[in-house]
Amino acid sequence: MVSVIIPTLNAEKEIENLIYKLQSQSVQPNEIIVVDSESEDYTIALCKKHNIQVIEIKRNDFDHGRTRDMALSATHGDIVLFLTQDAVPADRYLIENLKKVFADNDVAIAYGRQLPKENATPQERLVRNFNYPPKSHIRTKKDLQQYGIKTYFTSDVCCAYRRSVYLALGGFEYPLKTSEDMFMAVKVINAGYKIVYAADACVYHSHNLTLKQQYERNKIIAYELSRHKHIMNGVKPYGEGLRLVKYVMWNLLKQGRLDCMVMFFFDCCARILGNRMGRV
Repeated sequence: MVSVIIPTLNAEKEIENLIYKLQSQSVQPNEIIVVDSESEDYTIALCKKHNIQVIEIKRNDFDHGRTRDMALSATHGDIVLFLTQDAVPADRYLIENLKKVFADNDVAIAYGRQLPKENATPQERLVRNFNYPPKSHIRTKKDLQQYGIKTYFTSDVCCAYRRSVYLALGGFEYPLKTSEDMFMAVKVINAGYKIVYAADACVYHSHNLTLKQQYERNKIIAYELSRHKHIMNGVKPYGEGLRLVKYVMWNLLKQGRLDCMVMFFFDCCARILGNRMGRV
């Protein structure tokens, strides 16, 4: 049994299409639960139109860990898939391709590939391809030495959890400003389970963030990473950034996109400043 959870806020432009895509899957979810944070548009009405269960919470009560944990407790599936409202399944096989990896009883988490949307900038397309490559992989505790913090990489934009393991390990931590998925992954890896990146389970998802948005995003990520460094098994949280910069810059250069190289340079500055300001 597969349950789907979607946190929403003013999602009327996206939610109907997402519901349609989910209800058209080769393996359809047994239940879809929307957790809405006081949307001011027609999000709730559209969900109810399609007989989707809606849990309504106060906007100030939303927490990345607590809200998702609360929603999971309201589901019944042995596999629980979290999606964001702006993650669009790329085909009919998203759930099928995520579900099949759980045939291995040691798999606790499986997350999907994020493909750039049509409006994604060249640099954002390269960032997505760096973080979500076309080849699947499995990560376990033995990969920490080689891959460092990337061993813990997952994303609740599109991520499925084995319910029994999630509950046994205590679920998402809270309160959290961000990265509930990564800290759950730490629990999973430390307990000896596997995390699967399923590259054939695809959603369209990307953002062209402003410099201010990038700064704020990296500030809160750095804050939570700094606050949780005692559970990270000594891995360095910032080494992957340099590899990303080299990959994006080199490919933009090959494309002759000097304008995008300049824009990405300032984007990196915003990331670095946010990282430094967020550390505690």
